[in-house]
Amino acid sequence: MNIIMKRTLLFTLLTMFAVTAAAQKRYDEIKYPKLNEFKKANVEEFQLDNGIKFYLVEDKELPLIRVTATIRTGSLQDPSGKEGLASITGELIREGGSENYPADKLNVLLEDNAAFMSTFIGQGSGSASMNILKEDFDELLPVFVDLVSNPLFPEDKIELSKTQRKSGISRRNDDQGSIANREFSKLIYGDNSPLTRQIEYATLDAISREDIVAFHNEAFVGNNMTFGVIGDFDTKEMKRKLEKAFGSLPAGTENNLIYPEVNYSFPSTVNFINKSDVNQSYVLVGHIGGLRENPDYAKLQMMNQILGGGFAGRLFQTVRTDLGLAYAVGGGYGSNINYPGTFSLFVMTKSSTTAQAIDALITEVEKMQTNPVTKKELDDARDRFLNSLVFRYDSKQKILNERISNEYNGLSKDAFDKYVEELKKVTVSDIQDVAKDYLNPDKVQILVVGNAEEVGDQLQKYGNVNEIDISIPTPKSDKAEVSGDATKGKEWLGKMADAVIAPGTEFSSVTTSGTLNQMTPGGAITMKSTTTISYVDYSINTKLDTPQGTIEMEVNENSGKMMMMGQEQQLPPAMTKPMITEVKTGYLNIALNADDYNAEYLGMEEMDGKNYVALKVEASNTVTFLLDPETALPAYSKTSSFNPQMGKEVEVLISYSDWKVAKGVAYSYAHETKLDGQVSSSSKIDTVETN
Repeated sequence: MNIIMKRTLLFTLLTMFAVTAAAQKRYDEIKYPKLNEFKKANVEEFQLDNGIKFYLVEDKELPLIRVTATIRTGSLQDPSGKEGLASITGELIREGGSENYPADKLNVLLEDNAAFMSTFIGQGSGSASMNILKEDFDELLPVFVDLVSNPLFPEDKIELSKTQRKSGISRRNDDQGSIANREFSKLIYGDNSPLTRQIEYATLDAISREDIVAFHNEAFVGNNMTFGVIGDFDTKEMKRKLEKAFGSLPAGTENNLIYPEVNYSFPSTVNFINKSDVNQSYVLVGHIGGLRENPDYAKLQMMNQILGGGFAGRLFQTVRTDLGLAYAVGGGYGSNINYPGTFSLFVMTKSSTTAQAIDALITEVEKMQTNPVTKKELDDARDRFLNSLVFRYDSKQKILNERISNEYNGLSKDAFDKYVEELKKVTVSDIQDVAKDYLNPDKVQILVVGNAEEVGDQLQKYGNVNEIDISIPTPKSDKAEVSGDATKGKEWLGKMADAVIAPGTEFSSVTTSGTLNQMTPGGAITMKSTTTISYVDYSINTKLDTPQGTIEMEVNENSGKMMMMGQEQQLPPAMTKPMITEVKTGYLNIALNADDYNAEYLGMEEMDGKNYVALKVEASNTVTFLLDPETALPAYSKTSSFNPQMGKEVEVLISYSDWKVAKGVAYSYAHETKLDGQVSSSSKIDTVETN
């Protein structure tokens, strides 16, 4: 081994030793160096006669220019009953293109120039941005101006946007944490507050193109727009270009974003949301928070760091590490700019330790009030916090964003600098003082999202338990009710039941094997399928041999899961409920339980040139069978139900053919399913076993 290799090896070993030694240090043994002073970039500002404000920052590091607009608007201005209007408007400005640059033309133009444009509207502000090469600025600036001032809003894009949001509504109860945070906000601010209103199927349906155009025209005017421009340019020349490009936009009227008053009385409540497909509890405990303008803001933030500040926070060290009660834990006292935040602590814990975890959270809050923190605890937390804050100003873009945000929200230009200086002055006694003044562990609202069977009666020790309904409202059907002859209906239902299941035949489940063809946007996928359906508890077990491997699904009335390649995933109710409904409205279940259902004869109905007996049966859903008048076997079934993913009522038509009888049970060996007239799937059955 030569001397160079030896030195290299020695250096490598020493480096590895140093890294290992550092990695073995506890968080409280790490010494943080003093922060270097950060030199801020100069921000040039000016305003046009139409009210548009500009903030310019030169940055010659890369030949890029980024333009970002902040728009004074938001979903706070959604009319009641049309929630979602602001969100759709913000999305479609970009997705629909402009009058001179429709979506397809705009997409090609941006792709050819490696450029990016986007628009968005949130709760209390909107945005529009463009990121391009310096050499393309003169060509694409007029395109950007046309986009934000003359959007096209084509009807097909509006419908697509609504459909996508409806799909999101159908999945909003899938995630435990999302449910908990959404419903906890309602406990704090109220169900009907503009701060907690939700987009629903009906509110989306109520939004018209005229609404979208009017919302845009009111918001995207000079007096509501502030632009930040950063990149490789000369400030004097850039001013001239911006004046020319934006000077003709209408001034309009400045939007007045009104945040609702929050009248909070510190009630003590216990609330539970049953989610039967989970085996853990997601817990939130807390009450109203405060405002950013509070003189104690810095003290409260330091308290948050000590209480819930990541791995080093008391909650993590006690509830998770020492007591072993949590998968995740954290929280703190929130202070918003325009309306009060929330004081909330969260924990994810086993169902069986739900109450223990709640007690542990409350105990840690009480300790903050009764036991002063140590000076070392405060100093370490402050060092960690100040070192993390340096990343707020580690680029010129962030400096510009901070400046515009402060201006938009009414904060001073040096708000951040003052905040840092206040953090440095926080004392041990300050932490205990704000904990006593602002935290009320005896007046908290408790919210648990978990499995009712597993949680049991643990929550009753805290008081009366309020069960929150999170079911998603669906629009009323616009289809007229059709009535028929109940006497003949009962007669034909009996004939159908006897045709499908021979009198005296008993079975509890059916297993089928065959081939399934599933239509997808990319074409049909053919899979081998084996399915067992229990008609006792309506459970379903399906195995599908797909090109990606074997997929197994287990579904019952309360939950569902999918297994593939050793991985298990819970299935959302939006997927499992239609599967259970299809079993309950299937001809086998109707035949098995014919005596339990009401039926009406609707007369004869023609389908594909042949007349059938139309029989309406009221099961879990209303289903209409078209029966062969000679055999009484169903040739078709029709159901009309709300499809959560599509966000509308859909007619499902299933055709049955190739009937065979085995062990007294007639079974259709060929099915085809159509949704609103379009084939969605078909299947061929090879074997049927009844048990």
